Amino acid sequence: MAGSGMILWFDQVGLGDTARVGGKNASLGELYGRLTPAGLRVPNGFCVTADAYRAALDAASAWPALHRALDGLDVTDIPALARRAAEARRIVYEATGHAPLRAAIIGAYRRLRQESGAEPALAVRSSATAEDLPDASFAGQHESFLNIRGEEALVEACRRCCASLFTDRAVVYRANNGFDHFKVALSVGVMRMVRADLAASGVIFTLDTESGFRDVVYVTGSYGLGENVVQGKVDPDEFHVHKPTFRAGYRSVLRRALGRKQTRLVYAGPGAAEPTIDLPTPEAERDRFCISDEEVLSLAEAALIIEAHYSAAAGHPVPMDIEWAKDGLDGQLYILQARPETVASRRGAQAVESFSLTGTAPVLVTGKAVGERIATGQVRRVGGAADLAAFRPGEVLVAEATSPDWEPVMKTAAAIVTERGGRTCHAAIVARELGVPAVVGAAGALGALADGAEVTVCCARGEAGEVLQGAVPFVVSRIAADVAVLPRTKIMLNLANPALAFRSAMLPSAGVGLARMEFIVSEQIGVHPMACVQPDRVASLAERQAIAQLARHHASAEAFFVQTLAEGVGTIAAAFHPRPVILRLSDFKTNEYGRLLGGSGFEPAEENPMMGFRGAARYAHPAYAPGFALECRAIRQVRERMGLANLRVMVPFCRRLEEAERVLAEMARHGLKRGEAGLEVYMMCEIPNNVILIDRFAALFDGFSIGSNDLTQLTLGVDRDSATVAFDFDERDPGVLEMLRQAVSGARRNHRHVGICGEAPANYPEIAAYLVALGIEAISVTPASLLRTIAVVREAEQRQEASGAQEPVLAG
Repeated sequence: MAGSGMILWFDQVGLGDTARVGGKNASLGELYGRLTPAGLRVPNGFCVTADAYRAALDAASAWPALHRALDGLDVTDIPALARRAAEARRIVYEATGHAPLRAAIIGAYRRLRQESGAEPALAVRSSATAEDLPDASFAGQHESFLNIRGEEALVEACRRCCASLFTDRAVVYRANNGFDHFKVALSVGVMRMVRADLAASGVIFTLDTESGFRDVVYVTGSYGLGENVVQGKVDPDEFHVHKPTFRAGYRSVLRRALGRKQTRLVYAGPGAAEPTIDLPTPEAERDRFCISDEEVLSLAEAALIIEAHYSAAAGHPVPMDIEWAKDGLDGQLYILQARPETVASRRGAQAVESFSLTGTAPVLVTGKAVGERIATGQVRRVGGAADLAAFRPGEVLVAEATSPDWEPVMKTAAAIVTERGGRTCHAAIVARELGVPAVVGAAGALGALADGAEVTVCCARGEAGEVLQGAVPFVVSRIAADVAVLPRTKIMLNLANPALAFRSAMLPSAGVGLARMEFIVSEQIGVHPMACVQPDRVASLAERQAIAQLARHHASAEAFFVQTLAEGVGTIAAAFHPRPVILRLSDFKTNEYGRLLGGSGFEPAEENPMMGFRGAARYAHPAYAPGFALECRAIRQVRERMGLANLRVMVPFCRRLEEAERVLAEMARHGLKRGEAGLEVYMMCEIPNNVILIDRFAALFDGFSIGSNDLTQLTLGVDRDSATVAFDFDERDPGVLEMLRQAVSGARRNHRHVGICGEAPANYPEIAAYLVALGIEAISVTPASLLRTIAVVREAEQRQEASGAQEPVLAG
C-alpha cells in the first residue's frame, strides 16, 4: 500500500470517516476541520489509518494466528483471557513493524516537525473503528502514550497502540457488546501535545453525569496532563454552567467545588525510564482552583459549540464528552477530543427508579456519589491486578483507583469505592455504564473498610456518597414518570438540598413551591450570618479560626456567605428554569441559629423558640438586619448575575401588617423591590392572623403559600414539637379546615396565587381532594410524594367534574 493511503491528516477526515480512522480520529478531524474556524483551538496531527493496520496484518499473514488466539475464548475465564489476549497483542505488535508502515509514520512525523519548527512532544492515541459511537464509548479500552519524542519512539508507540486493540478489557468489552474482534480495526492518532503539564486539563460533559439533566455544562479540571483525571488518580475541581442563561448572555458559573488534586502528571526529564512522571501537588496549589471562572466560561462556550455541531449533524440532541487542556506556555485553552456521551443521555425518561434507606447505621467513609443507587456487600480491598483473582461476584470493590484492566471484575461487583477520583474518572464512567453504585474520592477508604466486613454503599442522598456499617435496609421504588394527563392543579415540589435539584427537576412538576434556605445555610455554609458580618464579636478563638478557614477563598466571610448561598439557591433555580422556584427566606428558630458556627453570641435564650424571634420579625430588627442583607445580596446575585429570574421570594411567619410593610421596605432597600425586574414576593400563610386579614395582606404580596404545619399548630394551640400532645395535632380538624377554606377563598377573591406547601396533602389524600374542590392553584410536596399526589389530585378533579359539586365537604 502506498504511504499516502496509510496516513490521513486531521483536515482530511470528519465524522463520516469512522471506518477509515476510527471514532476518536474521525471526531478529531471534525473538530479540527469544521470548528477551528468557529474559534475552537484544536492541535494539528495525523491518523495512521485502519487500512494501514489491516495491510500490516495481511503482509504478515497474521489473521490465522489471531483466530487461533481468540476463537472460542470464554471471557469469564480470567486466566485464559489474560493468556490469549497477550498472545493476540504479540501477533499484532510484530506485524505492525513492517517497513512500509514505518516509513509512512516517519514521513508524517517529519512534516509535523517542520510545521512546529522544533521537535514536538506528541500524544499517540488509539482510535478503534467501533469506538466513540453513539451507543458504545469503548472509553479506556485501548492504550495512549504521552510526551513521545523522536522517530523511533513514535513508531514504537504506534505499534503498541495497534496491539492494544486486544487488551483484556477491550476483548471483554467487545464480547459483551456484540462486536466481532476481526471486523474491528485500529487507527492511531498522532497529535502535537498541549503543554498542560505546566498548567491544567480535564473533562467536560454537556449534561449532568449523575442525573442526565441536560441544561448544564459540567467542567472538571486538575493540574498537569489529563490522564490523571480520566484514570481517577486525582479528585478534580468541578464547575457547572447553566446553558439557557449562558445562551441568553449571562456569564456566571452556577456552582463550583474544590477538588483535592493530589498529584500532577508532567513531562519526565531526558533519559527517564518513562516519558511522564506523577508528582505531588503543592498544598498551596491544591487549595485553589486550577482554572479561573473566565476560563470555565470559555470552556463552556466551546462545549456548546461542539454540542450544537454534533447535534446538527445527527439531527437530534447529542450530549458530548470532551477533553480539554490549557497550555502553560501560551495560556490558551485547547480541545483535545470529543465524543458522544453514551450513558446518562440514554436513560429512559419513562420510568424513575428511586432508592432510599429505611434504616440507619454509622457512616464509615464518604466521597462523591455515582449512580444514585444503594447496594450491600462484603468488602474486598484490591491493591492491584494480582488481587482480582480473589474477588467474588457481589462483593464491594475497594481500591485507591481502578484500572481499565479490571472491568471484567468490576461488572460483577455490588458496588465500587475508590480513595481517589472524581465523577468523570474511569471508575465513575464504568460504574454508570454498568449500573453499579460507586463512591469515588473517598479518602481513607482502604483503612476504614476491612476485608470481609459487610457494608452498605449509598449514592441516593445527593452528591455525597456514603459507606455505612453493616447491611442497612433500603427500598426501591419504580414509578412511571411519563404521567399522561397532569391535573389542572399545579403539583410542585418542596426542596431543600441543591444536590437533589437536577434529578428532581426531571420529574413532572410545575416547579418548586417551597425551596428551604435553611438547609443551604446549615449544611453548606454552616456559619451564622451575623458571625460573617461581625466576626470580631465571636467570642471563641477556635470558632473565629474555623470561620476564617471556611472563608479563605473569598475576600471576606460576608462574601463567602453570599457566594455559597447564591450557588445553592441558583442550582435549584437553574434546575427548574423557566418554571417558578419560590424561595422561603430564612426561618430558623433561635436555638437552631445558635447551633451554627459563631451563632451562640448572637441569639437570645428563649423558652419557646417556635413562637419567638423567627421569620419576618428578624429581617428588619437591628439584631439580624445585617445578616438579612446577606440573604438579599445572594438573591440578587441569582436573579441578576446568573439570570435566573424564575426565582421568587417568600416571607415566612409574618405576624402583622406593619411587620410585612417593614420587611418589604427592607428588601427594597437591598435592591429586591416587589415588581421591579418581575420580582414576585409571596407570604407564608401560616398564622391565623394571616387568614383573618388576608384581604389586607393581599394588597402587599403577589401570592400565598399555606404552611399547614404552623397553621394547624396555632389554630389548635398544639406544640408540634411535643410528643406528649402529638395526638391532638390533626390537620383534618374542622377548625383547621375552615382556616384552609378562608385562606384559599380570600386569595382567590383578591386574584392572588395560592398554594400549600405543608405536609397535609401528602399525608392525607382527603385533604388534597378538599383543597382541589376549594380551587387551590398549587400543591407542593416532597419528590417522594409527587407522583402519588398527582394521581390523588387528578382523581379528585375527575370526581368534582362528574358530580358538579360546588361546595367541598370533609368530615372532621
